[in-house]
Amino acid sequence: MGTASGDQPEGTSSDKLRHVESMSELPSGAGRISGINAVVLGESLAAEEHDLIYPSADFSADALVPSPKQYRQMYERSINDPAGFWSEIAGAFYWKEKWNPSEVCSENLDVTKGPVEISWFKGGKTNICYNAVDRNIEAGNGDKIAMYWEGNEPGQDGKVTYSELLDRVCQLANYLKSVGVGKGNAVIIYLPMLLELPIAMLACARIGAVHSVVFAGFSADSLAQRIVDCKPKLVITCNAVKRGVKPILLKDIVDAALAESEKQGVTVGLCLTYENQSAMKREDTKWQAGRDVWWQDIVTSFPTKCDVEWVDAEDPLFLLYTSGSTGKPKGVLHTTGGYMVYCATTFKYAFDYKPSDIYWCTADCGWITGHSYVTYGPLLNGATCLVFEGTPNYPDSGRCWDIVDKYKVTIFYTAPTLVRSLMRDGTEYVTRYSRKSLRVLGSVGEPINPSAWRWFYNIVGDSRCPISDTWWQTETGGFMITPLPGAWPQKPGSATFPFFGVQPVIVDEKGKEIQGECSGYLCIKKSWPGAFRTLYGDHDRYETTYFKPFAGYYFTGDGCSRDKDGYHWLTGRVDDVINVSGHRIGTAEVESALVSHPQCAEAAVVAVEHEVKGQGIYAFVTLVDGVPYSEELRKSLILTVRNQIGAFAAPDKIHWAPGLPKTRSGKIMRRILRKIASKQLDELGDISTLADPGVVDQLIALKDC
Repeated sequence: MGTASGDQPEGTSSDKLRHVESMSELPSGAGRISGINAVVLGESLAAEEHDLIYPSADFSADALVPSPKQYRQMYERSINDPAGFWSEIAGAFYWKEKWNPSEVCSENLDVTKGPVEISWFKGGKTNICYNAVDRNIEAGNGDKIAMYWEGNEPGQDGKVTYSELLDRVCQLANYLKSVGVGKGNAVIIYLPMLLELPIAMLACARIGAVHSVVFAGFSADSLAQRIVDCKPKLVITCNAVKRGVKPILLKDIVDAALAESEKQGVTVGLCLTYENQSAMKREDTKWQAGRDVWWQDIVTSFPTKCDVEWVDAEDPLFLLYTSGSTGKPKGVLHTTGGYMVYCATTFKYAFDYKPSDIYWCTADCGWITGHSYVTYGPLLNGATCLVFEGTPNYPDSGRCWDIVDKYKVTIFYTAPTLVRSLMRDGTEYVTRYSRKSLRVLGSVGEPINPSAWRWFYNIVGDSRCPISDTWWQTETGGFMITPLPGAWPQKPGSATFPFFGVQPVIVDEKGKEIQGECSGYLCIKKSWPGAFRTLYGDHDRYETTYFKPFAGYYFTGDGCSRDKDGYHWLTGRVDDVINVSGHRIGTAEVESALVSHPQCAEAAVVAVEHEVKGQGIYAFVTLVDGVPYSEELRKSLILTVRNQIGAFAAPDKIHWAPGLPKTRSGKIMRRILRKIASKQLDELGDISTLADPGVVDQLIALKDC
């Protein structure tokens, strides 16, 4: 084991805080830094390539962190006294038993010194469901709306107060206990974005069960893999869901997955099924007597009071499977106490949360964003949040802004993919709605290119809403590098500075830290409360993947640049770095250059073998609606990349793409693009998880155009 975090971490003198030194020097209003044009929030558009967007005096005055100076003070304390900093924050939550003050954190991140191990708040006992729901009721907010629900079709909606949410959580928790689910048992949740999904997560947490939410778009084989790995007591699903006009028969997928799991020696004897009447009638649902149970028939008959299972801070909270380079999903395991404190704190500060806010994160709970920033983070802060079942372009591309106006959404958090998709459809879908309620915007999932950032800022936010461009991962549990909206100027496309307690370092290929302006591999030094503790059932893979590449550090797998002002720019996964004639080029960098072209709506870049260069750059390009394909445009796109990055980064191939293969959450399936680019068309693999599998045939048809 390493030292307790109450001890002074090595190297926490000011020379180790260089990435925040420039913050104290930034002007408090409009001005110039490093020759960059200054724009004040709400006063003018962000139009130039190198604009610096300052919060307005009014926004900063009301912000939780109102200045670079306060950020620096808080950040330095979080690094120099992590035990004191995080204990003070954790003290605002309810703990049945307090943690050991001398063991706030213990850690070893260095594989050369023994097994990797991280723990926070050792000895503490708490419950995240109690803190997210009961605690808010006890504070007098039982009648406050906890969640609004917006269905697939406009006009389908619902809501629950904190008191109503507790009743429904307790009923499901009591049912789970009645069928033998207890502390430490796994439960697979395969549901669309109905209110029943966060309810199921909270019910598991209440009784100490470990939930594993699987995105309700994964194929039966993918679901079976997860069932076989975690061996759940039961699966929770619904009969069907509509995405736009398309019905998805979820129960059929679960049936196939359970059959496949049984072949592999794992039998699940119970499938709790919610009847989603708007998508499929009960009588049309395939049914296996003795195994399948209707939610509405049984859960609603259970009592609305359920005792809380108090769990240790380091007891498992959830498993979330993420893709691995070997093809076998990695079961990322998060524990209770540190995750609770960290996701609540990151939500509060990164969005400058106020009790009057109406918050909407467009993510699905099948991904980590839906765990930390749809369910736990908002509810732990007593927030009102929105759960959206539908798709952002149904019935048309104005759906998001219709919802924003309907619920008076103040904080809107989404993915760059969605932003670029809406850009492509034109500003008229945005400007027909008021959006005056919006106060803070957010971006998640991948680096947002500057042109999309400016469109989001100028058009969606009317140049008056700061953008929290967050960098983090499934493994980190919460934001790691992110703007604090009132604290400092923003550079479009930069994730800016580290969150409290996070020590990012950029290292070279030998693992040596690089100071100042540089590019390299992004690692994290020292642990943080939200860090995952292991990969379920495979601690060796945990150590090999994340800690062996650079001993003593958590290796993020991402590339990063830090500019002369200390701002961080994520350049994408290092396994998405293309080595062209010795030049390492981040795919995100090339994509950003392509998308800056006024006629390019979206781009995805992959590597292909090149007999001269080693690797060549193959770009899939989606054009703005109505723009025809042409050789002149192809040349213009290549010239744009040459001009912005250099001749070495010019794409070898531009492949016209009416659309890109994406999951429903907006993630581009680059595995499929690599196979198409390499002409390995018989090796495309499972495409059932795509939002629109027909895109693949379109891409294949255009491969020689």
